[in-house]
Amino acid sequence: MTARVVPGLFDYRLDPQPGDVIVVWFSNGAASAIAWQETLRRYGNLCDVRGVNNPVQEEDQDNLRFGDAVASWLQRPLIRHANPDFPTGSADEVWRRERAMVFPHGAPCTRSLKKLAREDYERRNRVDWHVLGFTVEEKARYDRFVLTERSNVLPVLIEAGLSKQDCLDRLIFEGVRPPRVYGEGYPNANCIGCVKSQSPTYWNLVRRTRPDVFAARARLSRELGVRLVKYRGELIYLDELPPDAVGGRLKTMNVECGVFCEEVEQATPTIYEAGCGL
Repeated sequence: MTARVVPGLFDYRLDPQPGDVIVVWFSNGAASAIAWQETLRRYGNLCDVRGVNNPVQEEDQDNLRFGDAVASWLQRPLIRHANPDFPTGSADEVWRRERAMVFPHGAPCTRSLKKLAREDYERRNRVDWHVLGFTVEEKARYDRFVLTERSNVLPVLIEAGLSKQDCLDRLIFEGVRPPRVYGEGYPNANCIGCVKSQSPTYWNLVRRTRPDVFAARARLSRELGVRLVKYRGELIYLDELPPDAVGGRLKTMNVECGVFCEEVEQATPTIYEAGCGL
């Protein structure tokens, strides 16, 4: 393997070397599962490939089953590593301690439970390369990410030409049952009731499928004075949202809450909205 240089940035190797440690940040979704498989296929005989998950209590409990199923399928252990300041991985605890649910450019739960958990793992362990679940349709996201966040990220799914649908199809073909939230219409397997979403469509999906979660978010947002949802151009409290409200055209949230978090609104349904009968 050869070393290369990216002009205008700084010198770094694009190709792993023998003995390098590659961490696949497994976020309990289909794309990160197949990213783990592809990384093992490409580099498993050369490098130390590890799957690491930063657990979050507010994710669906079936995610634990899915993570264990993927680890069993790949015959590799799944490392679950939490921020020691929040050992239970509770987003609710973060919101209450910070007295905030969302900041202008992100959310305190992402910083405390994902970013700081990842940094703590890196302090305790050698990490030469990162792998995230960027799929082929997210090439622009990957390019932006390596320019603004991390240069040592391996685009294994992009180079394999795999889309989100390809990842889901492969899991099903291999007999690995995806997280049940996909079948409920959620576009990812992150927290239920993600506070980064301002979409009426998303929040009414939460209200229909997880009314207890919706009620809890509504109560805490009132307590902290946080208006989470945008309706008719105005931020309002969740308990003010009409049950039949949608975000103009049908919009679903594609909030990728892996190690690093960003929000992308889509004007068309995602592949998961039709459900998988799971």
